[in-house]
Amino acid sequence: MIRVATRADLARISEIRMAVRENILSRPDKIVDAVQYLIDCDAFWVFEDATGIHGFSSADPRDGSIFALFMDQASEGRGIARALLDAACLHLATTGHGRAWLSTDPGTRAERFYRHQGWRETGRTADGEIRFEKALG
Repeated sequence: MIRVATRADLARISEIRMAVRENILSRPDKIVDAVQYLIDCDAFWVFEDATGIHGFSSADPRDGSIFALFMDQASEGRGIARALLDAACLHLATTGHGRAWLSTDPGTRAERFYRHQGWRETGRTADGEIRFEKALG
């Protein structure tokens, strides 16, 4: 089940985020305020079942970006990431955005996932990440 995340979920969200093999954060302390802001404005979701939280997504309604989409490695391949991404995109659409954007490192599973989901590469960020966009609705 997908539900809106709360601050009580931060420990598990952090655990999942820090366990990734790609898109590793060099400065995790730099995103704490953004994560708390997005949780406080109901723009952060988790997928949870009887065994716990398996992944999360977040969308920033201020700029139309997908801020985060991460899965517990053991839960990959079950369609959870796609559902979490859909929740984030729906939120952006309901807040008035016609397009969503995100960036990710090139040559990663994330890059392949977004391409498979119909996201289009629109350029590169200053630090070399691929910028993707997708029309909403």
